[in-house]
Amino acid sequence: MSVILWVDDEIENLTSQILFLENKGYQVHTKTNGYDAVEYVKNNIVDVVLMDESMPGISGLQALQQMKQLNSNLPVVLITKNEAENLMDEAIGSQISDYLIKPVNPNQVWLSLKKLIDNKRLVAEKTTSAYREQFRNLFMALNSNPNYNEWMEVYKKLVYWELEIKKSDSPELQEVFQTQKTEANTEFFKFISKNFSSWVGNEIADAPIMSHTLMQYKVLPHLEKGTPLFFVLIDNLRFDQWKIIQPLLADSFRIHEEETFYSILPTATQYARNAIFAGMLPLDIEKKFPQQWKNDEEEGGKNLHEEDFFKALLKRLGKGEAKYSYTKITNHQDGQKLVDNMHNLLDNDINVIVYNFVDMLSHARTEMEVLKELASDEISYRSITQSWFEHSPLHQALKKISDKKITLIVGTDHGSVRVKSPVKVIGDKQTTSNLRYKHGRNLDYEPKDVLAFKNPKEAGLPTPSINSSFIFTKGDLFLCYPTNYNHFVNYYKNTFQHGGISLEEMIVPIIRMTNK
Repeated sequence: MSVILWVDDEIENLTSQILFLENKGYQVHTKTNGYDAVEYVKNNIVDVVLMDESMPGISGLQALQQMKQLNSNLPVVLITKNEAENLMDEAIGSQISDYLIKPVNPNQVWLSLKKLIDNKRLVAEKTTSAYREQFRNLFMALNSNPNYNEWMEVYKKLVYWELEIKKSDSPELQEVFQTQKTEANTEFFKFISKNFSSWVGNEIADAPIMSHTLMQYKVLPHLEKGTPLFFVLIDNLRFDQWKIIQPLLADSFRIHEEETFYSILPTATQYARNAIFAGMLPLDIEKKFPQQWKNDEEEGGKNLHEEDFFKALLKRLGKGEAKYSYTKITNHQDGQKLVDNMHNLLDNDINVIVYNFVDMLSHARTEMEVLKELASDEISYRSITQSWFEHSPLHQALKKISDKKITLIVGTDHGSVRVKSPVKVIGDKQTTSNLRYKHGRNLDYEPKDVLAFKNPKEAGLPTPSINSSFIFTKGDLFLCYPTNYNHFVNYYKNTFQHGGISLEEMIVPIIRMTNK
């Protein structure tokens, strides 16, 4: 039974209202002044306080502040005759939970209590029934041979329900959803296996926007003289992670387009991000920039020449005269420099900011025991992303220009997936170490677990050595060598990895915003 404390210096006039609430199952205690109310809250369990604003002694707002010091989470509903805006502002600033104007009728009070006390349960019940209705629609969509646009919509719906179901706190519902998501990834793997080579091989006119066409079609068309364009690439940002940080950006910017595009394979930084800035597939980057391109097994950094690629892309697309900047953030100190330099960037036509934090977090997830505890599943992974972004130099930097006339595009290069199921692979010494894809000679694997390209050119990829082939794992699989198999399985299981084929890795966000 929920306990209500009703504080009013004319409490005797509220007998009928109190009886109404007691008949609805609430236990109502009453006080006639703020002093007694604060003492009661100090010594008793209370679920909601109904507080008259104007009372002798201390006012309702003063009593509210003292109660919040005792219990910051205590819901307080302020009841007042005064409709003055400054009072409402002060009340809201003091973190009231609701605001009722006298005279109040019993149903008004009851609705307010229901909203505060039963909100979580009601949301959970509604979410459960709504998802059950949508389950069949999603099931039918998965089995109706969706095209690449429909797959993007299916994934957006799955992310929506994943975030909604979190509110229900129902393990059974989450289990049903995870089964459906796994089935979706199984079908998505078949879809990518069937279509990827034709997309990158220019065999069909109708292909999705992918890494190597992103700049041309989704970023550079918004380059406009007199309006600085900021393209912020947050490495390894999944669509669900975007949805978690979206409210923080929506506070400062107006969102015009919230879209997705397809990362190329491998869904790994050195391939996907270089393809974005070069506007080319890795195969073509290697041909045009043989000195700058590095294959997996070669010495040296694999993403050291993004700015060179971008500069060449601007020239190729007839935008070579544009004044640009390119900033890569790999640590907190770099981030602080960005905050300090943000206003200087307003003099440029286009500013590229690459922020590596999410990628560092994802890799560190497998290296640091603390992060293994903090990011043990998707819910905690999203939570860490939200906490990082909220307090990050990137967020500070963007807020510094939120009042300027700019265009802001936020995107990523690829996502990641939580790997759960190990599969064995055998290769020679030159075989790459990535858990979600591998290339090398004489690879031995289970064909049903991977998409294999015996000829890497069919995937738009260079051939690192003669007879070298690529394999990409599906769903939540990860590749392990037979040597020390159990050790590596235990070490990497339930970590977030990228490079393979899943909705989470391949369908990723691209968002366009302007100042409000």
